Amino acid sequence: MPTIGIKRDLLFASLGKTYTDDEFQTLCFAFGLELDEVTSEKQMLTKEQGDNISLENASEEIIYRIDIPANRYDLLCLEGLVSALMVFQEKNQQPKFRLVDPTDEPQIMTLTSSTKLIRPFAVAAVLRNISFTADSYNSFIDLQDKLHQNICRKRSLVAIGTHDLDTLQGPFVYDAKPPGEIKFRPLNQEKEMRAVELMDFYSNHAQLKQYLPIIRDSPVYPVIYDANGVVLSLPPIINGDHSKISLNTKNVFIECTATDLTKAKVVLDTLVCMFSRHCQEQFTVEWCQVVGSDGETVKYPELPYRTEKISAKKANAYVGITVTPEETAKLLNKMYLKTTVGEDGDELLVEIPPTRHDIIHACDIYEDVAIAYGYNSIRKSLPATTNIGKQYPLNKLTDQLREQVAQAGFTEALTFSLCSRDDVSSKLGKTIENISAVHISNPKTLEFQVARTTLIPGLLKTLAANKKMPLPLKLFEISDVILADEKAEVNARNERRICAVNCNRNAGFEVVHGLLDRVMQLLEVPWKGESGYCIEATEDATFFPGRCAAILYKGARIGIIGVLHPDVLHAFELTNPCSLMEFTIEPFV
Repeated sequence: MPTIGIKRDLLFASLGKTYTDDEFQTLCFAFGLELDEVTSEKQMLTKEQGDNISLENASEEIIYRIDIPANRYDLLCLEGLVSALMVFQEKNQQPKFRLVDPTDEPQIMTLTSSTKLIRPFAVAAVLRNISFTADSYNSFIDLQDKLHQNICRKRSLVAIGTHDLDTLQGPFVYDAKPPGEIKFRPLNQEKEMRAVELMDFYSNHAQLKQYLPIIRDSPVYPVIYDANGVVLSLPPIINGDHSKISLNTKNVFIECTATDLTKAKVVLDTLVCMFSRHCQEQFTVEWCQVVGSDGETVKYPELPYRTEKISAKKANAYVGITVTPEETAKLLNKMYLKTTVGEDGDELLVEIPPTRHDIIHACDIYEDVAIAYGYNSIRKSLPATTNIGKQYPLNKLTDQLREQVAQAGFTEALTFSLCSRDDVSSKLGKTIENISAVHISNPKTLEFQVARTTLIPGLLKTLAANKKMPLPLKLFEISDVILADEKAEVNARNERRICAVNCNRNAGFEVVHGLLDRVMQLLEVPWKGESGYCIEATEDATFFPGRCAAILYKGARIGIIGVLHPDVLHAFELTNPCSLMEFTIEPFV
């Protein structure tokens, strides 16, 4: 969940009421939010960067840090939060956002065909006659940053550019050129740079360095020009200094370039709806024309309103309350959803505004009914039908095996389900291309790049972390691995496996072999035969040559057993020989 930091006094002034911390926490809870922390800028800097940082300019002003649901992009700034809370408390009505025609010629942005090579989509809008204060300007910048980190996925899906329109001359061109042909003065810099120089210049920048890989290796970089050839921005890296906005800016030109057009529309709608309240004519947005590379012209933003129909009876049944359709409509009005009762007395017509892109299905509306009614106010009741629950068979078998393997002298380990690519490939003597691994698109650390395809790395890393413990070390784990599978609904499937390792001064192959036999005995699987198990010599790069066997059940391979290869031991920083077995237990359920 994203967390926003808002100045307490500014928040209370916007709400028109002063709360105690407990009172505001109660209000947040009723609205489905959480007041995470009451702090100050000085305390936050100390916590994040330690006592060595200079705190001379840090403010003592109280800041509320509030947890916001990840899909409520409209609550990521002061303006959106205050508007939603005022409507929730029935102090204000929902505003009506409107598109207005340009006073003169419309602003036009034309996309060239070369943009298809890198960021093929763009949308734009104008906030006309806007008035910024220091607080609203900071909120404007903060919202962009929150959107970049959230729905924009660190600018990889969408990059936002905001510009002082009075310093530019339309129409605009969104192009993609070789980096050597792009030259401009980046935001807050004194000299012009070519795009290649800019990449080197910002390679150590605390904030911007994380965005450089998005386009660095591309043969062309996206760039936006005005009619005079002035560079507005080099998305998704940085804006140009020429068109930077300030407290004196009156007309803001907003452009969003993207690899996902739907996300770009959501971002643009959110940004203009939140800050159109600061325009001279409130809640109005001036549309722009965007000419695609195929010549198609579209007006943005769309600011779509749509109407969903739900049943008041179903809302009562799903939530577990008994209220009239009129009361249900009133509850939804508190949640920024303008609702009226239909002619039949049961149907509710719910208007979804452009700020509520989180409303996708009727169940989202039912959830808002529950929030507005208050979860603590819903009367607890027993289910209308009687059901007898039982444990999932695979989990039941897993629990039974865990107890028996532990009684056999092995210690259970519980390891991470994510690991590095090397853990499941090169360290085990394999290549990542030949492994059906599920890769994480946005890994936070090198240790969590893929979902594990085997339990072996986790146990070996556990051994490495406990080398000081007396030998022998006998560990086991019964957990899921994740395998890429095109036949599965989500192109991946889980597989429950048992893995055990014996680490001693000698490999002790007979120890894991004995455990295999014991597990099969518990599963009532006979040795050999049509419905039995056996082991068959095989070769595997993870295991010592000639000391490895496949585990077969009913003639099909279900696992492997053997003595680990010295190269594998060295890769995991182990100094004692190890024997290991791993097989799936799903065929026995």
